[in-house]
Amino acid sequence: MCNKKEEKMPIGGYYRTVFELFFVILPFEMKIVVDDKIPYIREALASLGAETVYKKGSDICRDDVVDADALIVRTRTICNRELLEGTSVRFIATATIGYDHIDQDYLRKAGIHWVSCPGCNSASVAQYVECSLLSLQRDMGLSLKSLTLGIVGCGHVGSKVRDMAISHGMTVLVNDPLISSADHVTHDGKVDYVTLSEIERRADIITFHVPMERNGKYATWHLADEAFFNRLEHRPVIINSSRGAVVDNKALLKALDSGLVRQAVIDTWENEPAIDPVLFNKVYIGTPHIAGYSADGKVNADNMVIDALCGFFGLERPAAIAPPPLPAGFVYTGDPLQLYNPVADSDRLRQNIEKFEDLRGNYPLRREFYAQ
Repeated sequence: MCNKKEEKMPIGGYYRTVFELFFVILPFEMKIVVDDKIPYIREALASLGAETVYKKGSDICRDDVVDADALIVRTRTICNRELLEGTSVRFIATATIGYDHIDQDYLRKAGIHWVSCPGCNSASVAQYVECSLLSLQRDMGLSLKSLTLGIVGCGHVGSKVRDMAISHGMTVLVNDPLISSADHVTHDGKVDYVTLSEIERRADIITFHVPMERNGKYATWHLADEAFFNRLEHRPVIINSSRGAVVDNKALLKALDSGLVRQAVIDTWENEPAIDPVLFNKVYIGTPHIAGYSADGKVNADNMVIDALCGFFGLERPAAIAPPPLPAGFVYTGDPLQLYNPVADSDRLRQNIEKFEDLRGNYPLRREFYAQ
């Protein structure tokens, strides 16, 4: 420790020196275990002064967290009794929208506080859907203005997809039983809030934006199953960038083979990373679960995680993390495909499907439309 005279200042129950102006001094030896593929977060965590261990998310095991106070993960770390029982973990943050890798019942019984990052990458997923639609328009000779888009789930992501589709002149059908009739907005007659069966009957393109729920009144596991595909009337394009098991992959393959579905854009798959190669080779766009992988979305998640971590442990919050700038000299022409081309991501995966996890883990994060 430095021998300089300390000037103690109370900050959330903690103290720091003038010499260590930007570093919170913890009253205990805090340890944080972090998925090493979470970008941009290292400097902010370093400023907290805790011991921080970075490791591949799927390799994080009980030995890594037995003496940890906090765990920061993505979807590849299963947070359950097997990982956490008998450890000192008190706080878990998943830097993702999804949380089906979190055993909520066990964490509640164990008294472990956990948070996710709802909406952090919603604009990024909307960007993925928009650029997929524009690619379909370009490559399949479609006119978006003449098509009806069915949106299943209209929360953080679905609402942005709805607004994007309206901006392209599409007719929009929304199915979300959690939205009350009082919250329905007409958008000049361009949006109808309907039953799922109405989407099955009328939509030319159907996109899913729901959480993964296996049970309960609003279960979404295999929401698009064989019966769903058999009810489709317009041979629609299917887009899934929500959770893999929302769409029964075997049923989708059968629907593509039989012509019930015209084409498919799939970012989230069953059995990742060992996805079905036969289905992959049938889809128009197939990507390695990267729809939400923008720099902006990752920064949003990082800031939400840091806020929650500091709030839980009573730490002073470091400066907000900012996304990286666009390349020097970049001039946006107004074409969304200039910023992101999902077909290129699909082509990279098509070169070697076994590199699914590597392509996902080392994905070159893109910027979103509004980030000029």
